Amino acid sequence: MADAVTHWNDVLLDVVRQVGGPPGPIARGGAMMHGAIYDAVNSIVPTHEPYLRRVEASPTASIEAAIAHAAHDTLATAFPGTTVGLAGELASALAALSTSTSAEIPAGKAVGKAAARAMIEARSGDGADVNTPYVNGTQPGDWRPTGSGAAASPNWPRVKPFCMISGAQFRPPRPAGYSSKTEMLRSGEYAAQFEEVKSLGKDNSTKRTAEQEKIATFWANDLDGTYKPPGQLFEITKIVSAQKNLDLVENARLFALVALAMGDAAIVAWDAKYSSDLDLWRPESAIQLADTDGNPATAKAGGWKPLSQDNSGARFSPPFPAYVSGHATFGAAHAGVMQLYFGTDNVTFTATTEDPHATGVTRPFNSFTEAARENARSRVYLGVHFQFDGDHGFLSGTALAEHVFATRLRPLGA
Repeated sequence: MADAVTHWNDVLLDVVRQVGGPPGPIARGGAMMHGAIYDAVNSIVPTHEPYLRRVEASPTASIEAAIAHAAHDTLATAFPGTTVGLAGELASALAALSTSTSAEIPAGKAVGKAAARAMIEARSGDGADVNTPYVNGTQPGDWRPTGSGAAASPNWPRVKPFCMISGAQFRPPRPAGYSSKTEMLRSGEYAAQFEEVKSLGKDNSTKRTAEQEKIATFWANDLDGTYKPPGQLFEITKIVSAQKNLDLVENARLFALVALAMGDAAIVAWDAKYSSDLDLWRPESAIQLADTDGNPATAKAGGWKPLSQDNSGARFSPPFPAYVSGHATFGAAHAGVMQLYFGTDNVTFTATTEDPHATGVTRPFNSFTEAARENARSRVYLGVHFQFDGDHGFLSGTALAEHVFATRLRPLGA
């Protein structure tokens, strides 16, 4: 059954569909909103440690009013360009509380606005607005535009984390452990991964099965107008929450843990993409320019394009380096938090998608890890990642989830 937490999560996803853009700002906005909602709820029903602060609150203050104001104020700050009617959403949420006493709603408002203000102040000057342009590489293995636009969010590694010290805290090793990009490109491991994505990820591949293609498009959600990769995981959180009959207080903590982990997962993944001298090219570039990589086991295919396509059918690769996969990092961070919160990985659920090339498709899973691993693997079938992008994104996201759960929003007295 929907409650105020899941309702405002739906509003968040409406905002994401409207504003689009790269995953970093989306994950940041989700962490801001759900973190503030949690602090507001936990101030009225103090069961766990606060994220930023506990507001002095009457136990009779309206939790729903507190949530509405915390969500409204943080969303309006995180997404100032949205045309989603946040003021109308706030008014509707408060109108539904007309049966509350005259004192409960103002008391809840004060709590929610204070929690939002703490979050907004904490994120002020966090680096999310830095727009220093990226200098494209020209050497073999360097990322370069593929027709999908300039490098997106190149400064995101330096955004202030929500729970980590820095993005480098969970930075993965180089692919296959090679000490240099040149050594990696000339290796047998690289050649094997190159051949795999070249075969399975090609737009008109005859090697990719129907099931693999369904997996590829199900997890994509790369296009503006969808709830994007963070949003798909928020939706899965809502699906599982409903199955488990979580109450409003429990939802506030669960969604905050998921959101904070994904807020930092964006920083972890983009740190790996941009903060070393790797900045690895996408398979599209690698395959079209294979005659430059120094590896006799890779063969150039000048017209190669990935399965990934936009609404007009044009093939594209996301506009940022390949290593590591953001999808894999988000998916593992989500799966890690979910299994730690519920005390088990063995939860059966059916996930949804909004990718326009997988309309109406659902997929059943028997564990959070199963879903996260499929999410990571899907990017090879889509033709936009090598397998080690997914493998190391998964490992970094899992380690991040364990850190977030162990250090944040813990039971009082733990």
